[in-house]
Amino acid sequence: MTSKIPRQAQASEDSLLRIFTAPEDATSTLSIIEQRLSQDLAGFLGNSIAALEKPLSEIETDFNAYQIPIDPTFVSDYADEIMQNLVAHSVHTAAPSFIGHMTSALPYFVLPLSKMMVGLNQNLVKIETSKAFTPLERQVLGMMHHLVYQEPGRFYDQWMHSANHSLGAFCSGGTVANITALWIARNRLLKPQGDFKGITREGMPKALRFYGFDDLAILVSERGHYSLGKTADLLGIGRDNIISIATDKNNKVDVDAMRQAAKKLAAQNIKVMAIVGVAGTTETGSVDPLTELAELAAELQCHFHVDAAWGGASLLSNKYRHLLKGIELADSVTIDAHKQMYVPMGAGMVIFKNPELAQAIVHHAEYILRVGSKDLGSQTLEGSRPGMAMLVHACLQIIGRDGYEILINNSLEKARYFASIIKQHPEFELVTEPELCLLTYRYVPSAVQQFLNDAVTNQNESLVSQVNELLDGLTQFIQKHQREQGKSFVSRTRIKPAKYFRQPTTVFRVVLANPLTSEQILQNVLTEQVEIAQLDNEYLPQLMALLTSTLDKRCIDNDINQ
Repeated sequence: MTSKIPRQAQASEDSLLRIFTAPEDATSTLSIIEQRLSQDLAGFLGNSIAALEKPLSEIETDFNAYQIPIDPTFVSDYADEIMQNLVAHSVHTAAPSFIGHMTSALPYFVLPLSKMMVGLNQNLVKIETSKAFTPLERQVLGMMHHLVYQEPGRFYDQWMHSANHSLGAFCSGGTVANITALWIARNRLLKPQGDFKGITREGMPKALRFYGFDDLAILVSERGHYSLGKTADLLGIGRDNIISIATDKNNKVDVDAMRQAAKKLAAQNIKVMAIVGVAGTTETGSVDPLTELAELAAELQCHFHVDAAWGGASLLSNKYRHLLKGIELADSVTIDAHKQMYVPMGAGMVIFKNPELAQAIVHHAEYILRVGSKDLGSQTLEGSRPGMAMLVHACLQIIGRDGYEILINNSLEKARYFASIIKQHPEFELVTEPELCLLTYRYVPSAVQQFLNDAVTNQNESLVSQVNELLDGLTQFIQKHQREQGKSFVSRTRIKPAKYFRQPTTVFRVVLANPLTSEQILQNVLTEQVEIAQLDNEYLPQLMALLTSTLDKRCIDNDINQ
């Protein structure tokens, strides 16, 4: 038997012309992948992604080559290779049992529409490279503005397609959206006046001297997203001037504490540039008291921004919209469509209450972004970017308000269901109640729960710390093993529950936005965690030993006292 001689692709003008113009044969690997993706997205992903985790160090060996290949590769050969080395070891974020992060299954229609979007290859920086995509993006921003602020029709007739105004900006995600909002806040605060040309022309030191401030600060909950630190760095404010305010027992920012912090800053001649309210914290899904924060921002005469990257989509539910009460008072709002709006990654938005806000960051150039044009890039941080607004537009049209109402309501109610079975289970502790569709909990044997509660009641912080340290190790053990087994996935984080004297505590974190996640899957997750816990031969035995020794000591002390 003769061995098959491997094919070798050759670079030529004809071969290059084919990859730009001729589709793959219907029997090729790429065509088959495309057909399976279109016919059964969930099935394709479930069958193509490995259930067991391959160590990252082994995966890295598949991507060790550092030189660009000289010879070309056949498309089908590349597709075969990428299926083996990339797809097979990717994270199955769409799996119904993957409930640890803010990702979900996607509607099947975004696949062919994404292909259309990529094929058109529009660049939204300029009208000359985007044409109809520009008014489409402005329409989507108008729809999202109306979702938040609910202005009358004449408002949108006047401003939605205005060349010199903007109702918002599309971004790659919440980080750039938050940067954009606070960039505007800084520039409006330190705007041109008299002989001063503004911070955009003269820079931070001259701006502070002109306005008589020693420094600027941003106030936010301790649950604020890490992107705010990046923002402070980029804007020249400094990460130390992100003033984190403690939260209450419900993980909402303490507004009185924030007011006191503002007074201390004022005494140091530090101007509060902005207050950031969080509508759906990354760790606990909590929503700050937005109305109270808006009132404080008005008192301080500063910008009020709401980071609703996660929770903003809840406005699509008439039933639960009230959870974000006060968001309509914000000067700007961040919303990520690639979270609870079921759009692929890379679709963040910042919405401006006042259409003139973006004037604070307008930039022009003669070859592009000319004055008076409708070029979107003149009022965005990013330059060249794809037409992701098309996919948001598709979801808004195809799913509609009624469809989103069902999806959002089901997610929030699924989280409440999961919280209820956690509370009923003797071996688990619900750490934070779900406000939206995110919650935290941990595995705690019933005997340990009683022991820990007694320590809390007796204000024995040292004993609580000992127990929680061992529980932290157990939580990490369970989470790691569950991830490696590949049946289901929950993430973990560290929070400071008021119940446990604000001691850092490791917890499981669950996000329930995937419409394919069933109640049975949630029950299975708990069952699997109980089984994994029994495999631990380090932390669980130490917990039980600590419990026994402490109780024995108490008995001895009681006998002596009697």
